[in-house]
Amino acid sequence: MDDRPVGLLRRVRVAPGILIALRRHDFRAARTFANTYFAGRSFVGRWCRFVGWVLGQMFIAIPEAMAHASFASPVSRVPFWLIDENPWQNHPWKDEPGATLPERTDVVVIGAGFTGAAMAYHWAKKAPPDRPMVVLEMDDPASGASGRNEGLVVMGRYFTMVRDTVLAHLDRTRTDLDERQRDRLARQFATAYCKAAYRNGDMIEQTIKDEGYDCDYAREGWVQTRNADEQPKLAESVRMALESGYTDWTQITPKEVMDRTGMRVRHNAGFSIAAGSFHPAKWVWCLLGTALASGRVRLFCRTAVSRVEDTGDDYLVHTPRGTIRARYVANATESYSALLHPQLRGRLFPVQTQAAAGEGGPRTMKPRVGISGLRGFFGKHGSHILIGSDATRVPDRQAGRIQPSRFITKFLIGEMKRYYDHESYRYHVTHEWSGTPGFTPDEFPIVGLLDGKRQYLIGGQCGSGTGVSFNAARCICDRVLEIADEPDDYPPAYFAPSRLLDPRNHPWPVIQE
Repeated sequence: MDDRPVGLLRRVRVAPGILIALRRHDFRAARTFANTYFAGRSFVGRWCRFVGWVLGQMFIAIPEAMAHASFASPVSRVPFWLIDENPWQNHPWKDEPGATLPERTDVVVIGAGFTGAAMAYHWAKKAPPDRPMVVLEMDDPASGASGRNEGLVVMGRYFTMVRDTVLAHLDRTRTDLDERQRDRLARQFATAYCKAAYRNGDMIEQTIKDEGYDCDYAREGWVQTRNADEQPKLAESVRMALESGYTDWTQITPKEVMDRTGMRVRHNAGFSIAAGSFHPAKWVWCLLGTALASGRVRLFCRTAVSRVEDTGDDYLVHTPRGTIRARYVANATESYSALLHPQLRGRLFPVQTQAAAGEGGPRTMKPRVGISGLRGFFGKHGSHILIGSDATRVPDRQAGRIQPSRFITKFLIGEMKRYYDHESYRYHVTHEWSGTPGFTPDEFPIVGLLDGKRQYLIGGQCGSGTGVSFNAARCICDRVLEIADEPDDYPPAYFAPSRLLDPRNHPWPVIQE
């Protein structure tokens, strides 16, 4: 690495290496990128713009960025958040090789990420001693999307963003409504989402304080850049936030962006005031620690569920280690859900995102604040800087696979240089990974009964798991325990799976005039 100008020969040498390293996912991601950033153009126009962008990356942006960056040999595929020792690794088999699954329990939770750990925590706090819960995890706690993300505690998606994704879906599926009715209904969905998400964020902060959890929590906000063309839409989204009363979302000036992040931009940026940052895996591990200490919850790692069988009065949860009979089942399976429940195919699906971590990077980047550029995110955590991007749908069978794109990593290094070009720095990539949050067609969560009986599902959090999971888990525990004196922030009219599984018979909310 050196600071000399990048010559023509070096630029030409870099391009073949990029092409040789391309994998199948790169072409999937290319389609996503073209459709997202060059939307509104004809097919030919969109792809002509995309090809021009690719050439610019290959011969200009990436060669210039790589003059200041390097990769470890080999680069670890262990996610940055999972470098620390997992206290619940291979539990209980690591310490009790002869342990066995119980034959019967009151509740089985499938999955031990954000949602499964939150279910265990709330159950430990609320359930009587004679109502046990068993948590089954196919790998180790936080090994999935919960341990492979940006490390933000988000306030969910802002009001206008939720309105827009829901409205686009209603335009396709609720043709029985007129345009005005669909817009009103989409706004009601956004209101329900934000109400639940705001409480979720405050609950996480209060729980960390009350329990004294050591998970590197800070609440410094989340900056999201916007270009010149997006300024009117940004202003409109802030206006709508004020009108709706969900005012966490606002806008800040380029100077404020620099002060908060160290990033240089030319235009106003969006800002989520109350978003926080933390160590996501430590959060999961802490929740499970509290749950297991209560004696009401048991955890079994590396115990994949192969099938859930409804026997009428109970469910049989089948695993290679044995079968458990349970009165209730809670699926905290997110992007894996369709593999266990085929009726969810096309309704809850994996979307691949990826990230990398490296040493060095911009010294002026501020720590513990969420930083999103136009096409990627950045975050400073100790001596490492995280970079990430992508949101490409992958087949159900690829849920959870770690298959990062080296092209995307190099592109992100160039994006970081673009925002921090006012200083000279080195960046050495040590870790590179991918994850698959679960998405729904309307990008709105599913929280409720999967079968109309006693099997629940929390999923489709669309990369905002920290904005949904903790409060949603509380509400499901309350329903199972028949606790009626706490608010239920996930009414079935908005969040029930039937919204997607059986929209014709779904109890849609009354449209408010």
